[in-house]
Amino acid sequence: MRQPTTTVTNAALRNQVHKLAEIAFHRHLISGHGDSEYSDKYQIVCYGKPRHLSLEETYLFLKTLITDANEHGN
Repeated sequence: MRQPTTTVTNAALRNQVHKLAEIAFHRHLISGHGDSEYSDKYQIVCYGKPRHLSLEETYLFLKTLITDANEHGN
């Protein structure tokens, strides 16, 4: 049986978010990350506070965080 497109898209986006979170974590830009208690969200820990953001918001946040760090030599 074929999965709905949104499920496949969400799985791919969650995978990308997880990869970006790993990069940010290992560069000490965030202090933690993982699946949220909410199925449509991803949790990141930044500035000592856990945040539950949508996958899209998390993706954009992490991309911006990593890009800014690259531009500033971190």
